[in-house]
Amino acid sequence: MDVVTAARQRVLNVFSNGVPVYLSFSAGKDSLCLAHVTYQLIMEGRIDAKQLVVIFIDEEAIYESMFQMAIRWRKRFLAVGAAFQWYCLPVRQSSILHYLQNTEEWITWEPGKESAWVRQPPPFAITRNPYLSYPGQMNYQEFCKAITRDGIQMVGLRGSESVQRAKLLTRVGLGKGGITSSNCQYPIYDWRDSDIWLYIKEHNLDFPEAYIHLYEVGVTKRHLRLCNFFGSEGIAGLRYIAETDPALWAQIEKREPNAYLTLLYWDSEMFKRSTRKRRELEGSEPTKDYKAECKRMIFTESGKYFGIPGMEKVHKAYRAFYIRNSAVMTNDHFRVMHDAIIAGDPKLRSLRALYTTVYKGYADFSRETSPQKGVKKHD
Repeated sequence: MDVVTAARQRVLNVFSNGVPVYLSFSAGKDSLCLAHVTYQLIMEGRIDAKQLVVIFIDEEAIYESMFQMAIRWRKRFLAVGAAFQWYCLPVRQSSILHYLQNTEEWITWEPGKESAWVRQPPPFAITRNPYLSYPGQMNYQEFCKAITRDGIQMVGLRGSESVQRAKLLTRVGLGKGGITSSNCQYPIYDWRDSDIWLYIKEHNLDFPEAYIHLYEVGVTKRHLRLCNFFGSEGIAGLRYIAETDPALWAQIEKREPNAYLTLLYWDSEMFKRSTRKRRELEGSEPTKDYKAECKRMIFTESGKYFGIPGMEKVHKAYRAFYIRNSAVMTNDHFRVMHDAIIAGDPKLRSLRALYTTVYKGYADFSRETSPQKGVKKHD
C-alpha cells in the first residue's frame, strides 16, 4: 500500500486501543500532514474526536507564520470536539549560542525576562503545570512524556529527515527500550520529503510562509525545516531572518544577544561547517592528526571542552565512544568528532550519526575483506 494509506491505518490502530490519544503538533510540515490525516479520519466518522488531545508546546522563538498556523489548527480541532492544549511553559531548550557563556541551555518563557520574550503568550495558553516545579526542570520531550503517560502519543517523526531519526526508528519494536516500553507512535515514519510536499499539494493544505521565504533565499527543499531559532538544527537559518523579517530579527537579538554571531560565523566550525563550499575552502587538512586532537580534547583537556554544567553526560558518552571505537575509526571520522566537540553536542545527535557512519564503514570493510560465503578452503 502507499504511505498515505499506511499512515491512515496506523492512526486507526492507535485509536482502536480505547485510551487517550495525544497528537504532538508543531505547525511544521510533518506535523501538519499527520494532523490532516487525523482530522480527515475524524470528519469521516472513523475515529472519535473526544479521544484526541492535541499538544502544542509553544517554544516562544518561532516564526509568526507558525504561530498563525497553530491558531488555525486549534480552531479546527476544537470545532470537531477534540481538545487542544497550548503550553507556554518554562521548559529547558538547547542553545548552540549559549556555548560561549559556559552553558548550552536557555529556558522558554523564562520568568523575570518577560520584557525580552520574543512575543507574548496567547490568552488561552497554559502557563503552569504541576510537573514543572521550577523553570528548566524538564525539556519539552520529558514534559510530553510525563503528560501523555496515560495514553498513546502520535509524533510526526520521519526516518528520512536525518541519520539520527532513522537510527531511533530502527530501534522501535526491539523489546526493552523500543515500542514495548514507550507510548510513542510514528504514523508517517516512512514518508519522504517528496511525500510530504505532494500530500500538501494534493490536499491543498496551507503551510507556514516561512518555508517559502527560506526557499526563496536558497535553502533546498530537503533542508526546509522550521524549529526554534537557537538549536543546532535551525541556527544557520537565523541569517535569513535578518533579510526576510527585520522586526522579528530585532526581537531575536533582544532575546539572545549572541544571535548576531550567526551572521558572521554561521558556516564556521563553531556551527559545524554547513556547506560544501566552506569545507572546500578550508581543505581536508590530511596532515592534521585528528585522532590526537580528539584524544587531547576528551582526556587531557576535557575541562576546556566539557566543563559546562550539564555536559558531564556528553563527556562520558564521547569518552566511551573513543575507547570503544578508536581502533576502527579513520582520520575523517575523528575530524567529525573533533568538529562536534568544538560546536557542542548537548543532545548527542552528532555522536549518534558518527556511530552509524563508523559502524557502517566497518561493516562494509569487513564484507569486502572477508572470504566469500560458501567457498570451502582447501589445504
